[in-house]
Amino acid sequence: MDHVRPVPDGTPQGVPSRGDATRLADLLHRAGLGDEAAFAEFYDATSARAYGLALRVVRNPAHAEEVTQEAYFDAWRSSTRYDAGRGSAAGWLLTIVHRKAVDRVRSVEAATARDESWDRETAPVDHDQTSEAAHASLDAARVRGAVATLTDVQRQAVELTYFGGYTHTEVAALLDVPLGTAKTRIRDGLIRLRDLMGVAS
Repeated sequence: MDHVRPVPDGTPQGVPSRGDATRLADLLHRAGLGDEAAFAEFYDATSARAYGLALRVVRNPAHAEEVTQEAYFDAWRSSTRYDAGRGSAAGWLLTIVHRKAVDRVRSVEAATARDESWDRETAPVDHDQTSEAAHASLDAARVRGAVATLTDVQRQAVELTYFGGYTHTEVAALLDVPLGTAKTRIRDGLIRLRDLMGVAS
């Protein structure tokens, strides 16, 4: 595949209309059949939004560009598995971008931790800070485990809203569903997370 170009500079464009969502789904379907020109058109129509989401998560333009390119290569390779019945093409793509971006953040954090390990090991240990760090790590693991139990549609809506920073209206457009449906998915997902985490309402 040689049609993928560097991601454009700037902020993400507006959310797609229903007509655009249908066109994007068709382009992705054609890409799944090996149509590189269709995938190039899909890329042109979505790359600004994909890059914008990656930048929101990784906070570094160079990393955001790399994450976006990696996400499109994954999208190209897995385009045959896209199922329009489970969500919009844009939402499917942005889920890939978000997961790639989170992986990049974790990778960078791990590399930073390795680089600073000597300082941490030789510095005086504050028991309270160690305890707080342990609790934070356990809480993060509980949240990841709870999110993994959500349904696909709930997880996609919650990730776009709380990790991607999109409004309910934008999430509805990205997932190509009515606003009320998007709000319901987000609400149901949060209720399930609250119950799993044992947080009082």
